[in-house]
Amino acid sequence: MVNLPKVSILIPVYNRAKIILETLNSAINQTYKNIEVIVIDNKSTDDTFEVVKEFAESYPNVRVYQNEENIGPVRNWQLCLQYATGEYVKILWSDDLIDPTFTEKTLPYLVAHEDVGFVFTGAEVFNDDTGQRGKAYFIGNTGIYHTKKFIEGSLLGGPFPVSPGNALFRKKDVEKNLIIDIPNKIDSDFKIHGIGNDLLIYLLTAKDYPNFAFVNETLSFFRSHQGSISISSNRGDVVILYHIAKAYLVENYVSDEKLRKKFNAELLAFLLKYVKKNSLGVKSVKNFYFAEDKADVDYLFFSKLIFTKLFKKLGLVSRLCDNHS
Repeated sequence: MVNLPKVSILIPVYNRAKIILETLNSAINQTYKNIEVIVIDNKSTDDTFEVVKEFAESYPNVRVYQNEENIGPVRNWQLCLQYATGEYVKILWSDDLIDPTFTEKTLPYLVAHEDVGFVFTGAEVFNDDTGQRGKAYFIGNTGIYHTKKFIEGSLLGGPFPVSPGNALFRKKDVEKNLIIDIPNKIDSDFKIHGIGNDLLIYLLTAKDYPNFAFVNETLSFFRSHQGSISISSNRGDVVILYHIAKAYLVENYVSDEKLRKKFNAELLAFLLKYVKKNSLGVKSVKNFYFAEDKADVDYLFFSKLIFTKLFKKLGLVSRLCDNHS
């Protein structure tokens, strides 16, 4: 009998007593059976730990731990990795869900292709309160793509995920690429808010592999609610923090000057919208870099961005296309 590789599903959790059972059930009910579920409660102040402990009593492959004190979200993610024994890991945020076939449909891409760094799926973003649902992160047909597509798409505003909640990785890569605190010029404590650290797991892994894989199915479900980190934070601040994470990649690992200048054009376009809507004091492209000579902008690309955004806002793009069809 062929030994099936183990997949560790990691669930860091804090104050999710009302919804954690749904997340746990989506993890344990995978059609692929060689899994373990690692849950670490970050010293919740509600009944989360008690709920999780009771659930684990029925499942020998669910292991539950609680920190003696709250160590912040990013260190809790790291601790989940330390307890994991699988070769492959799936980070499942405590407010999200995965389809029963998620592991079965993603794992083969990593097992059969050493040149594939990660695999992600399409997702649905849902809100229990409003009933609103929407699709996200669909980039094309199921298959293998060059990581250049992911890196460029992520830097230039394409439909690529920022959170690994819809992805499967090799454990060794997440251990290597989970940055606890991203160096930055605005003294933001990334180990506490975790906005950007998640995206860098993707981007830093992408730079180490020629390919990634995508499954064109809705196998991941992201819950939109006021308790989530990204929703509860200032929208302008969230955008800025993710761009600081991207700038960290650009400054340290991207040698393509044209791509860097186009990314800086994206930064400048975002600043026009959010410079008065962020509380972080970010006012210029130079605020994203330690080396100020990295902050030069492709102004032609910037002009195209502004005109495109303006046309979309005025509803003119479709009309122009219709007139020239």
